[in-house]
Amino acid sequence: MAKTKKKTEKVTKISNEHLNKMQGIINNLNRTQIDIGSIETQKHALMHHVMTIQEDLRVIQEDLKKEYGTDNINIHTGEINHEDVKTD
Repeated sequence: MAKTKKKTEKVTKISNEHLNKMQGIINNLNRTQIDIGSIETQKHALMHHVMTIQEDLRVIQEDLKKEYGTDNINIHTGEINHEDVKTD
């Protein structure tokens, strides 16, 4: 009895199911990476905004020190913490 050898065919294309699944995953990855870039851009803008606000705070603290001798103020009531004020 002679054995017959089958020729092995090379597959040249993946199934549509696999292709669609792979395309969906890659599209999802790309969208997510774009979202991360957008979030990082927003983060950078917010960090810059924080620095601007901190500078505004520094300026008003200097003004308070010049006028009241301290910047140790109760932010809720406006009362000066006199323990920190130097008296001459």
